[in-house]
Amino acid sequence: MADFKEIDKARKTLGLNEYAVLKEINAAYRELALKYHPDKYKGEKKAECEEKFKKIAHAKDLLLAYIAGYRFSFKEKDVKRNSYDEETYKHLQKFYDGWWGVV
Repeated sequence: MADFKEIDKARKTLGLNEYAVLKEINAAYRELALKYHPDKYKGEKKAECEEKFKKIAHAKDLLLAYIAGYRFSFKEKDVKRNSYDEETYKHLQKFYDGWWGVV
């Protein structure tokens, strides 16, 4: 498991605040991946973007691994505090269906 410094560096690489939800992590990754995708560039700029793209992908993987191991509380008070709307539920459902290959 990554330590705090690695997690914090990954968060900053994606331009995230100290609090983020899965949707924000994925959105930040997509935005940066599109901006720095090496196929968009040639020459020296391509090599530079390849390195940046690798760092962005590694940051996303590190953060997703970190949140995958997070322990959630199912106590009533915690569920009420952490409730989310229907749109977020649909987004999470798509993520988990895709994660387990149920699409």
